[in-house]
Amino acid sequence: MKKIILSILLVNLLAACATEKPKETASAPAAPAATETTAPDTGTAQTAQTTSAADAAAAAAAAAAAAVPEVRSVYFPFDVDAVQEADRATLQKHGEYLGKNKDVKVRVEGNADERGSTEYNLALGQRRANNVKKMLILSGASAAQIETVSYGEEKPRCAEHNESCWSQNRRADIVYLSK
Repeated sequence: MKKIILSILLVNLLAACATEKPKETASAPAAPAATETTAPDTGTAQTAQTTSAADAAAAAAAAAAAAVPEVRSVYFPFDVDAVQEADRATLQKHGEYLGKNKDVKVRVEGNADERGSTEYNLALGQRRANNVKKMLILSGASAAQIETVSYGEEKPRCAEHNESCWSQNRRADIVYLSK
């Protein structure tokens, strides 16, 4: 049953990725078109201005592409390893970033709360890390850029023994290793 749900989730994510890519290609040609229409009418001085404006726009786009997404943790309900709908956008941003920056590598660290045996929590953390890796790959990253590890219950973010604290410990963290 989990495989079917995961398959449906991955297909939906793939479909969502397909709709965003045309937007990026549509915006890139718009800037050069504006430069071409204004250049013949205004002379060489304004041609230099439009060229510098186009360069500034390209630099701004490059800076936006270079920005590493700030949210680096995704959370899971109790005893669940499937990525939640609320975290899809976060993982898509990381996947797109990794797709544009092939020299960057990450480690996905799967974690679990303290309930359950050590062996079970290690396996659960690994499944969570693997599912996050799959989502990153579907969003544009390559498998070679991502390594996974499970810490099970060994690296809690919160040490109290209540649901509020446990929910912070059921997570996968994305750690950037280079760049």
